[in-house]
Amino acid sequence: MNEIIFYVEESDEGGYTARALGESIFTEADDLSQLRDSIRDAVRCHFEEGVGPKIIRLHYVREELMAL
Repeated sequence: MNEIIFYVEESDEGGYTARALGESIFTEADDLSQLRDSIRDAVRCHFEEGVGPKIIRLHYVREELMAL
């Protein structure tokens, strides 16, 4: 595996959540800096040494509502 992609969005309760696409990895944090550290830790724990991805790609999704 060369790359893993995380879907990152703001949580309704505050902070951020990240979910890996194609793998059972989920993590959350209060801010983006902590989230990046949590994602790295989660990926290291999920894969055996030398088997995990070399690149972690974060896909940020933001929902915005507008009134007419």
